[in-house]
Amino acid sequence: MNDREHETYDVVGIGFGPSNLALAIALEEYRANGPESEIRALFLERQSEFGWHRNMLLPSATMQISFLKDLVTFRNPTSNFSFVAYLHASGRLPQFVNNQDFFPTRQEFHQYLEWAQARVADRIAYGSEVTSIRMPAGADPERSDRLRLEVADATGRTVRVVETRNVVISTGLVPSMPVGIERDERVWHSSEFLERFGRMNPGELRRVAVVGAGQSAAEITRFLYDELPHAQVCAVIPSYGYSVADDTPFANQIFDPGAVDDYYFGTDQTREAFWRYHRNTNYSVVDDEVIRDLYRRSYDDEVRGVRRLQFLNLTRVTDVKRAGVETRVSLQAGPDEEVRDLDFDALVCATGYKTMEPTQLLGDLDRHCLRDEAGRYRVERDYRVVTAPEMRCGIYLQGGTEHTHGLTASLLSNIAVRSGEIADSIFARRAGQKAERTVHAEVGGDIR
Repeated sequence: MNDREHETYDVVGIGFGPSNLALAIALEEYRANGPESEIRALFLERQSEFGWHRNMLLPSATMQISFLKDLVTFRNPTSNFSFVAYLHASGRLPQFVNNQDFFPTRQEFHQYLEWAQARVADRIAYGSEVTSIRMPAGADPERSDRLRLEVADATGRTVRVVETRNVVISTGLVPSMPVGIERDERVWHSSEFLERFGRMNPGELRRVAVVGAGQSAAEITRFLYDELPHAQVCAVIPSYGYSVADDTPFANQIFDPGAVDDYYFGTDQTREAFWRYHRNTNYSVVDDEVIRDLYRRSYDDEVRGVRRLQFLNLTRVTDVKRAGVETRVSLQAGPDEEVRDLDFDALVCATGYKTMEPTQLLGDLDRHCLRDEAGRYRVERDYRVVTAPEMRCGIYLQGGTEHTHGLTASLLSNIAVRSGEIADSIFARRAGQKAERTVHAEVGGDIR
């Protein structure tokens, strides 16, 4: 192992999607305030290169948030890491303005993210998976202000060890499949859609089904209908059709930075009201334009006397079995209806994600993390896990904090402000730790 592997950092980010990218930029912009403001940071990502929902970069898919809700603008409107700065650097700013659209395509926004991460690439180690987080061997748990991370390459071999005073965990959401259903070469989750679809011979896909009632399900249904003109496309929807996403101005205030305070410092009744009244801004809902596109295609089929696009409302998947080269799917319409089997050449489950759960990654450190009555992590307003007094290091979460910070806890809408708050917290903690070490040195003490 080389010398760099034993360096100590102020913060190590685990996972490098948009959230920790925004944090890396916030820390980079701190440096402009002088040497005293520089935070030593390293970001570790197990993927071999940057990628954000690559398998859902469908040609017609657009962002569901304004381009102004980029990595930086709500935190620093003058930042040269903004989406507008990217457009200017790419020579497309006039064309984008002429397009008169607040919502770029998902492909273009991904290009923006790639452009931004390339500018902080010296702080990122791709192909690096954190396999262990613990206190350094022999360290006094009541006095150590460092954590030791073991990092493996793609083969699973430990290739480096780093120490840090803070970790920011942002490993992303975990794909969720219907109960009892396993993925295989013909049963896919939406998170792998384009990769799986690209491996198939389109001519072999004569009957395909998409399960789910959200944006991804509707977008994939539209994509398959357009890309497979010879195929029957079946949308399996647990509700009575798709529900429209509420993106009206008053409802959108739920994504304002100030709404995080209202949620965090609110009563249990206030928090429950947030979810009851505003869940339809983001969960199991679809943009109006996509809904209308699908309905128009279905209506045009009826006019032509064909039925390529079929909607099975109030229906859920109860079982999936392989029948030769086909996938036999058991479907139940309503709780009392008889189960029927249909054969498909491919089944796509756009059934959402489970929230980030870092318990396994934290290992033995988890016992120092305090939980609420429901068994969830207690989290400070700055996204730092509340820990026992003996834990002097900071453990921050970018994701998995919906119960404390509300709907925007893992969404792009608040990404710039959230990353800035974490950066401010890390900077303040470093200043406090430096002062404490100085005091101990003056009295002859030692803090590792």
